Amino acid sequence: MEKRYYLGFDAGTQSVKVAVYDDQMQEVAMATAQTALNYPQPGWVQMDVGEYYQLIKQCMRECSCQMAAKNLDVRGVRAIMGDGIICGIACVDADGNAITPYINYLDSRTADDVEALKAQHLAIWGEETGNAEPNVMFPAMFARWFLKNIPEVKEKGVKFVHNCPYILMHLAGLSGADAFIDWGTLSGWGLGYNVVTKEWSPKQLEILGLDRKYLPRVVKPWDIIGTLCAADAAETGFPAGIPICAGAGDTMESMMGSGILEAGRAVDVAGTCAMFCVATDGIIPELSSPGTGLIFNSGTLPDTYFYWGMVRTGGLALRWFKDSIARKETDDTYYGEMDRLASRHPAGCEGAMFIPYLTGGNGEFPHVRGTFTGLTLDSDQGALWRCVLEGIGYDYMEVTDRYRAAGIDLNQLTVTEGGSRDALWNQIKADMLSTHVQTLQVAGGAVPTNCLVAARAVGDITNLKAVLQQRLAVKDSYEPHAELTTLYRKQYEKRRHILAALNSTETM
Repeated sequence: MEKRYYLGFDAGTQSVKVAVYDDQMQEVAMATAQTALNYPQPGWVQMDVGEYYQLIKQCMRECSCQMAAKNLDVRGVRAIMGDGIICGIACVDADGNAITPYINYLDSRTADDVEALKAQHLAIWGEETGNAEPNVMFPAMFARWFLKNIPEVKEKGVKFVHNCPYILMHLAGLSGADAFIDWGTLSGWGLGYNVVTKEWSPKQLEILGLDRKYLPRVVKPWDIIGTLCAADAAETGFPAGIPICAGAGDTMESMMGSGILEAGRAVDVAGTCAMFCVATDGIIPELSSPGTGLIFNSGTLPDTYFYWGMVRTGGLALRWFKDSIARKETDDTYYGEMDRLASRHPAGCEGAMFIPYLTGGNGEFPHVRGTFTGLTLDSDQGALWRCVLEGIGYDYMEVTDRYRAAGIDLNQLTVTEGGSRDALWNQIKADMLSTHVQTLQVAGGAVPTNCLVAARAVGDITNLKAVLQQRLAVKDSYEPHAELTTLYRKQYEKRRHILAALNSTETM
């Protein structure tokens, strides 16, 4: 029998990744490319969604060349499946081309609008979405901003789309009117939909002032939305006619690939946006109440739900320190050297701390910015790096406290994505969160999971959940040290006082 292959991609914040897996889920080709983030004003973060499409095609071309070099037949690729950012959109015209910047979860330009909507104290948000309050990173808020501030949206705008569907619809040669969104990414909108029925909510859309005509049709992740068009086939080296799946959200795919398939399991998606997720059977009122700072979503698989808390600049803060402070922009191996230097400093950095709010504060402290505090003449690069890691960890502690207060057992945490490769970072999390931390043998995250969904879409897999469970194997484990957990808890309380002081100072 001819060998079967599946092409998957991840359209992330800092980079894109394309990979081809065979029917044994072994990677046979892989390529990556970095994206560009622009900061036109303080608190604004925007990108070019068209760049995502070009970078994916570039990486696809590299993968087809790698396959050719290995004498692997690209005609064996059975389907294409991708994932992208769930909290980020652009508006497209009738041809499917973007007429706005692509704004994602790092952006804070909607803060005033968010506060105005919060002041209405509407119960419908929590009842239908599981998200009790508007949030600056919700696409629903970006859509309102586009309509108010970019006249071209009302003149030429056809649909609001996420970055993954944008890529997929262009690969298939679809128009703007054909835009779609899978039922998991739909819940990334935060507002405007019903999380159980997986449909747009007419009542919420009326409150938001969003016309249904701008919103894409809702599909299942494994639905086939088209096939690879001739032009992109010629450009990428893959044959025209390959079925293209509807795609999924990055967080949903990372969770699913990490074995978070049942209620009570937890995963840390340690990417650019550090996301701490727990699976549930549905909405938990204690977690879907104002002030928790948690987001509620539906998963890729039917009847799966999860809450997640985030450090908005988690992984981005790590890259910022390496690139801008350590000045090692082109050397990703330098993370290991910084870990070595940081290991020479004790847990808690003798009171030194880093506040990781490099794109603005959130929750109780909206006015805080990124800050180092408590430094001494002994605070070298290793100490600063440890401060950065622990600074992100304190925000993890805040989320952990909320989960445990709602009765969720967090005795085990699976770490995935890029951060899972950092042993020092994993041990710090175990100590700070007082939990067993583990990583997996297959740490590819969302991309191999996408390839499994692609196999499901074309009938090569019938029971996706069973296959996912068979692939789980622990790589490394990290146990918490009780004395360090106690130390971090004391530092955590001290940090809250620092945050309150910084928040007050910034408002003066």
